[in-house]
Amino acid sequence: MQQHKHPEPKRSKSRDDYGGSGEVPEESPEMKNQRMRRELMASAAEKRMEAAKNAAATVSAPKSAESMKEVKISGSGIEGKSKSLSLETCQEKNGNSGAELSTADAHQLFSMIFGNEVSRNVLAQWSNQGIRFSPDSETSMGLVQHEGGPCGVLAAIQAFVFKYLLFCREESDIVAPNTSTNLGVVSNSESMGADIFSSLSEDYKSRALVRSMNEMLFLCGNNETAVIASMDVLDGHAEESMDGLKDEVIEKILEGVSFESGFDLQKVLKVSTFISKASALYKLKAMLPVFRSRLGALLFLISALLSRGLDNVQSDRDDPSLPLVTAPLGHASQEIVNLLLSGSAVANVFDGKMDFGGGMFVKGISTTVEVGFLTLLESLNYCKVGQYLKCPRWPIWVVGSESHYTVLFALDTKVQEENQLESREAQIRRAFDAQDQSGGGGFISVEGFHQVLKETSIDLPSEKLEHLCSTGFIVWSEFWQVLLDLDKNLGGLKNLTGLMGKKVFDLYHFNGIAKSVANGSQATSGRENPIRRPRLTKLRVSVPPKWTPEEFMANVSVPSGSGKNESDEEENSVEVSKPEPAQHAPLVDCIRTRWPRATCNWEGDAPSIV
Repeated sequence: MQQHKHPEPKRSKSRDDYGGSGEVPEESPEMKNQRMRRELMASAAEKRMEAAKNAAATVSAPKSAESMKEVKISGSGIEGKSKSLSLETCQEKNGNSGAELSTADAHQLFSMIFGNEVSRNVLAQWSNQGIRFSPDSETSMGLVQHEGGPCGVLAAIQAFVFKYLLFCREESDIVAPNTSTNLGVVSNSESMGADIFSSLSEDYKSRALVRSMNEMLFLCGNNETAVIASMDVLDGHAEESMDGLKDEVIEKILEGVSFESGFDLQKVLKVSTFISKASALYKLKAMLPVFRSRLGALLFLISALLSRGLDNVQSDRDDPSLPLVTAPLGHASQEIVNLLLSGSAVANVFDGKMDFGGGMFVKGISTTVEVGFLTLLESLNYCKVGQYLKCPRWPIWVVGSESHYTVLFALDTKVQEENQLESREAQIRRAFDAQDQSGGGGFISVEGFHQVLKETSIDLPSEKLEHLCSTGFIVWSEFWQVLLDLDKNLGGLKNLTGLMGKKVFDLYHFNGIAKSVANGSQATSGRENPIRRPRLTKLRVSVPPKWTPEEFMANVSVPSGSGKNESDEEENSVEVSKPEPAQHAPLVDCIRTRWPRATCNWEGDAPSIV
């Protein structure tokens, strides 16, 4: 059979096409953009024709029974292995080229994110932040931030990326915490430090990023669906050629593309809905150059909101009339961060919901999360972070300050293990917080207090009960002091194991904002040429074994109680010594909301959460 050559795609004109003068008329930016699009479309057409030819040959060839059941796509797997996808999945991946947003949805989406009166500065911040790794070797595992505003989106993605880089290295997403097989690269965490990230390839980091985004979008979609937002800048042909496009080409095509109104979103966006995680993974992998572009962070936020559903997002919120991007500085709201971490766009960080009576209540976090959240605002008594966010499945936390989000993480899951005393404390505190209707103020009603005593099996002597209830409300700090002096057999904490065990462990803090540094520290002189890069800081954390600072500094011995067994004695009979001089920074206050009384030390500049 005669082989027909494919028609030659149209190309730009040569010099001879301009009358042989050798002078080429100068192209306008618009003409140059159009020419580039035509060439990309032509290249994509060639690929489609080749794919159609191969498909026709496959159809005409005899098929085995096994090959009829599955369509195998070699090389499309995110881990670099061949993936077997069902025919339905393949059709979803290849056939779902995306649909336009309705005019109503586009305007609702824009108003939900930015409100009706958004400044150009805020729009510029959110239109100029890609999701890309730092080019600096010391912080190459981290996403770099150049603009203020989208840090909440980047920090949440970064937290999940650390999960996949450190604890979920295998193909399967079904992993069990606290097992050595999950630690992989961090098995010798004490000595390796930040060097653990130096050997990670770009391909491996990209796979971790794609798997993270996929998990987060399905989390927003109740683990049933995910919506991925793309742009129709290549006239619908971007899907076939996207994987081979250079970042520079993408940036060039995006010149002139802006999201300044709901009309702009409706005109440019294409959205694809997926029920298969494998096919959504394929789509995200193909779209990595787009997410690395200046619109990447905004596109991912839009994808998360659409995955949750616009009506569901508004239902999650306490005040749906406010924009998700806060004025006037354009920071990501707590609702955005909670959506990306928990799948719900609630505004609060406590556990469950707070009922004010009369049908009025506000929502908090309702389930255990993979990565958690800590905030400086708790140390300032502005809010109370619940146990769901404080004790996530993996030792990774987004850290919030008044104006920025960063990430704190450990290399060893054992940092979250609790001894008998800490476990009992957490149980009682969770029951107490469930009755706290003050928004984290640390006090409850007498009626709520009796419920706490019932749930936690605490039998207070009558004189102590009357004393605590005498004012009409119970304060946590006073209740806590009573518990410390209450015998174990009455439900108290006296003589429980854990008093002699001093915890010492390492945490790492990553700040993705690019700041000027020189020779690994923040530049303070003009003699060197500083570079702009994120910051990674190692902290040595010590949690004192005594329950009051006075006891610890006085080195008072605590007699071992009758409740200790031999293994408890061995584990907790650590010699008490005075701590090294502690260093302080606002991050330490955040750490103390998770590990009360902790002291921290580090080398070099203090870790920054702004």
